[in-house]
Amino acid sequence: GKVCIVDADNLVIDFPENGILVCKVTTPNYVPLMQKASAIVTDQGGVLSHAAIVALELKKPWIVGTGNATKTLKDRDKVTVDA
Repeated sequence: GKVCIVDADNLVIDFPENGILVCKVTTPNYVPLMQKASAIVTDQGGVLSHAAIVALELKKPWIVGTGNATKTLKDRDKVTVDA
């Protein structure tokens, strides 16, 4: 899918269907975006983080705790999340 980097201060209302949600960390405010996303990637977090738990519940692939995904990836990059 295509990367969509989301900042907590500017949650994307028109998040693309099946986009890859890339952010620093998720909170409950991100759930509508997480539902639309085909995968979730965060800079922070671990297996018990909000992003991991919600992604598991939604049956979406996820990678958390990357440290730098929001800086390494760019909006609209095409990536595969195999997790």
